[in-house]
This record gives sequence, structure tokens and C-alpha cells, in this order.
Amino acid sequence: MDATNMITAILMLIAGIGVFLIACMMLSNNLESICSSKLKSLFAKASDKKLVGVGIGTVTTAAIQSSGATSVLVIGFVNAGIMSLTLATAIIYGANIGTTVTAQIVSLGMFGGNTISLTIIFSALAGIGAFIYSYAKNDRTRKIGGIVAGFGMLFVGLDLMSNSMSEFAQSDVVINFLSNIDNLILLIIIGFLLTALVQSSSVVTSIAIVMLVQGLISLEQGIYITMGSNIGSCVVAVLAALSSGLNAKRVAAIHLSFNIFGVLIFVVVGFIISMLTGGDCTFGTIFASMFPNAPQTQLAMFHTIFNVITVLIMLPLTSQLIKFVTKILPDKKVEEVVDEREPHMYFINEYMLKTPAIAVMEVKNEMVNMSRLAIENFSYACDVICTMNNNDYKEFRAKEKELNYLKKNIPRYIVKLSNTELNRKDSIYVSTVYRTVTDLERIGDYSKNIVGYAEKMKVSSDEFSNYAKEEVREIQRLIESLYEHVRKAYVDQDYDALEKAYDIEDMVDDATERMANNHISRINEGICSASAGAEFLSLTSDAERIADHFINMGKTIKELRR
Repeated sequence: MDATNMITAILMLIAGIGVFLIACMMLSNNLESICSSKLKSLFAKASDKKLVGVGIGTVTTAAIQSSGATSVLVIGFVNAGIMSLTLATAIIYGANIGTTVTAQIVSLGMFGGNTISLTIIFSALAGIGAFIYSYAKNDRTRKIGGIVAGFGMLFVGLDLMSNSMSEFAQSDVVINFLSNIDNLILLIIIGFLLTALVQSSSVVTSIAIVMLVQGLISLEQGIYITMGSNIGSCVVAVLAALSSGLNAKRVAAIHLSFNIFGVLIFVVVGFIISMLTGGDCTFGTIFASMFPNAPQTQLAMFHTIFNVITVLIMLPLTSQLIKFVTKILPDKKVEEVVDEREPHMYFINEYMLKTPAIAVMEVKNEMVNMSRLAIENFSYACDVICTMNNNDYKEFRAKEKELNYLKKNIPRYIVKLSNTELNRKDSIYVSTVYRTVTDLERIGDYSKNIVGYAEKMKVSSDEFSNYAKEEVREIQRLIESLYEHVRKAYVDQDYDALEKAYDIEDMVDDATERMANNHISRINEGICSASAGAEFLSLTSDAERIADHFINMGKTIKELRR
């Protein structure tokens, strides 16, 4: 093999990998865009039944073609406290099975050492899909075009890689170099490093399949590279969890531990089989005999069977795995939690930007979480002014700090998300987020005002009368009810819930006006002190504005109808 052919083969390999990566991204982004609402519904209906979780993880990962995205999605739910570690673990099990779909597709596209002779048809398919993607006006049609283009490009990339590998296969230097890499641990490390680099175990496994078909590596080498790629697939989840809470870190640790345990099990079993048979029987010989004359199927099926068997082994041991990780990452003392809690975003992080449709879904979850902080602080403020308790407001201040943090950082994230490829509806939604963030932060400010009124009254030894306290509790109940309807409208695009929220807002307006008039009458009658009167009237004004800001959050769903 002369220098010119070597350079040509290298350039062709780079081009093939590039086209294949772009194809995977197009498939993943467009599939997740179409499936994101259904995936959200799927996650919302999930129970703690482990088999259900495995099914959800498998379907989700097969649909969006990314186990990393599934893991990051799960980390967000666990971080916010709305998904148990048991369910999260089961979904991760399923994600490992779902990620094998790409390798199966690749193996079907390979035959007899070369990509199937219909490569030109796949090239045309990529062109047709690209045309639809570029010129279709309907957003769903455009996404379907992206899926078609991605699928076609997948095989174009395979063809380029296969042709370059066939050139390498003619080089004695390359063959001798690769054949000398027979250390199983080294092969696992290579698989891990390559996957950590490209952040896709599917891509690494697909490259291994092409190399195997062209005779550059043995099936045994491909098997251990694939095992290493399974561990490498955890890198995205680990990085995403670093800036998250304790349970999110546990999810990433569970994912990593599960994959390491799976590899250890197979390495030990493989060693025992080889030792008992004097080296005559290995995973390579087993799968070669199961699928003769089809090396691409041999490696793809090992990838699938490896993950399925690992799940079957670990499924009954889920509670033990969770206990193991919990010992590594133990709970903090209760009194330390509030002191040490640093504000952070529960759902969204930089790694989500690679999957824009899911990132939008998680932004909505983050907004709902921010609204929860806002209503909890309002309720707390009402409790404080009605009971005049003397605590140090530690929890209130922690949530206020979080609200301010989210007000600052969600818009920064939205700017980055706006620069990704979003469909029309997602683009409209993203454009509403900044206003909603501001509304929710203002609610936090008004709640802080109410706590401030209580502190002033403590200094002057004032207190609301029982009549005034009952009216505060009434407005508290109304606003809490309004929030529940706004949240339902915001999450489910429920216009009936929004109409009910409007009705409650009218009730809040009437109640605050009545409260102000009643309080003035009580002051005149000497039932309430004049010194506390200003604080009560300010509270009624703040409560009315809080209701208005919650309504503003709900009204954003109307813009999605445009």
C-alpha cells in the first residue's frame, strides 16, 4: 500500500466517520423532536415497577438514539425529586438495551464484507430527505425529512468507512499492528476512550463492526472494544451529574457501576470458559458458531445479548446496587442540607443542548420547579405573618436564593438554546421563558416583602387580629388554588384549567378589595391596631400582584396556539 493510497484511505475514513456522526445527530435530533411529547407522557406515567422502567428506558433510547440523553433526562427527574432511584435505575437498564438498536441497523446494512450494493439508493434517500428537510414548510414534515436524510447518510458513512477499511486491510503494517493488540484490558480501555471522545457508544460499536467485516480486527477484539464502549457511554451522565444534587450523582454512579459490573461479569465468565476449554472456546468462537459467515451480525448480537443478560442479572439486585452506591455517596446530616445547599438548576445543563427538543422539555420542568419554589415561599410568608414565629427563616432564605439564581441563569441557558435548531412551537415557547422567569422571581420578592412586614411587626410588638389572620389565610388558599390551576395549564396545555385560574384571579381581586375595606373598618372600631394597618394593606396589594404574576405564567400557553 503506497503513501497515496494510505492518505486517501485516511481521508475517506475521516469523511466516513464525519458523515456517520452527522447522520446519528440528524436521526437523534429529529426523532426526539417528534417523540418528545410522547416521551414526556411516558415518563409521567411511569411507576416504580422495575420491568416498566426497563421498558421505558429501552423505548426512549431506541426512539431518540441516545442512551446519554436518556441518562441526562433521568438525572433531571431524580434531581428534582420526582423520580425514585429504583425507577431511575430500571430506566438506565433499559437505556443500555435500547442503545444496541443502532448496531443492529448497521449490521443489517452490511453483507458479505461490504455495505449492500444498494448504497447508491441510500445516497439518493439522503438527498431526498435533505430536500424535504430544507424546503418543507410543515414542521413535522421537515423533521420526517431529517429522519430520512439521517437514515440515508448513515449508510453513506458506512460505505465510506468500509471502503477506507478495505484499503487498510491491504496494508501488512496496519494488519500486524492491530493483530498485536490482544490484551483484553487494553481493548476495553480503547473502547472506553473512543466512546468518551465521540460521546456515542453506537458510533464506536458501528466502527468496530466495519473493521471486523473488513478483517482488520478479530471478533474477540471487537467484543472487548464493545464492552469498553459500554463503560464509556456513562461519561455524559457523569459530567451532567457533577453540577447536580446528591441523588443525581447517585444516578450517574449507578449507571457507571452497572456497566462496570456487566463488563466484569463477562470478563470473568470469558476467562473461566477459556481456561476450562484450553482456549478453544471464547465469546468469539461462541458467537461465530451462532451466526456463521455473518461477522457483522456476530458483533451486533453480542452487543445486544451482553446488555440483555447484564440487565437480567442486575434486575433482581437493584436494591443492592442502590445500597452500594448510597454507601459511596451517603446522605448528609439533616441540619447540614440547607446550610450547604448551593443554588443550581435541577433539570437543565449544558449537555442537554445536544438534544434541543429534550432540552426544551426540561426547561419547562425547570420552570415548574421554579414556580414551586415561588408558591412555597408565599405560603411560608403567610404562615410567618399569621403565627409570628421566631425562626431564622433558613429554608425561606435558601429558596429565595434559588429563585434569584434561576432568574439569572435560566435566561443565559435560553440564549444558548435559542441558537440550536428548534421547531416552530419550541421556538415560540422558548421566547416566553424570560418573561415567566421574571414573573416568578417577582413573586419571590413579594413573599420577601410579607416576611419583612412580619419582622417589622415583631420589632414593634404588633400582631394582626384573628379576623385579619383569617383573611390572610383565605387569600393564601385562593392563591394556592390559582397556582395549581396555572401549573396544570402550563404543564398540560390545559385551557380549561387556565379559565378556572382566571375565575380564581377575579376572586382574589374581590377578596383583596374586601380585605382592605374590612381592615380599615376594624381599625376604626379599635379591633386592629393602626400601626399594623399599613402592613396589612401592603400585604393585600402584594397578594394581588402575586396572583397577576401567576396568571402571566399561565397565559403563555395562548402564544403556542399562534
